Amino acid sequence: MAQYGRASYWSDRYTKDPELFDWYQRYSGLRDIVGQYVKREDAILMSGCGNSRMTEDMFEDGFSSITNIDISRVVIDQMIERYKDKPTLIWQEMNVCNLDFPDETFDAVLDKGTMDSLLCGEGSTANVQKMAEEVSRVLKPAGVYIVISYGVPDNRLSYLEKDEFSWSVTVHTVPKPSVSAAAVPEAGGDANSVHYIYVCSKGGDNEEA
Repeated sequence: MAQYGRASYWSDRYTKDPELFDWYQRYSGLRDIVGQYVKREDAILMSGCGNSRMTEDMFEDGFSSITNIDISRVVIDQMIERYKDKPTLIWQEMNVCNLDFPDETFDAVLDKGTMDSLLCGEGSTANVQKMAEEVSRVLKPAGVYIVISYGVPDNRLSYLEKDEFSWSVTVHTVPKPSVSAAAVPEAGGDANSVHYIYVCSKGGDNEEA
């Protein structure tokens, strides 16, 4: 899995297989939780967008202001071409550890598997720290950072619950697409049956589910 932290791996992958692909969950599996924290009119950053349908599905659901970034020039070019009829969707080649946006630009930052990918690469701890610092910087004062991950709380909260960010972190779980919701205990189940959604609130009065 170490290759997941390298830009060259992703460009090679997208060149060989340009078809749309969603890691972990489609938007339909995340819609209810995302809707608790993100408004239709919010300025949204899709961090490490890849060639996921997430942005398209959110756009169809009324979220029109979505900026999408990825470290792979190959996939960004593919997505620009694919969605050229949707001018409010922005696609930019960018490193999540060095965001080229002014402070307090976004109401929400969505991360579906990007933190997990960084944790598979060299210098993982430092890179996740840089990414979190940049996310905190570009979020508005009442902004929210939503991380969709396979990582259990014991392995992920240490990166998010840091005094320097002052984030209030709420953990949700959703059944993996291959797992019946009825088979997941109310307490959230184990890592084999669920994905974890870490909602990091920079401020405001977001309520827990």
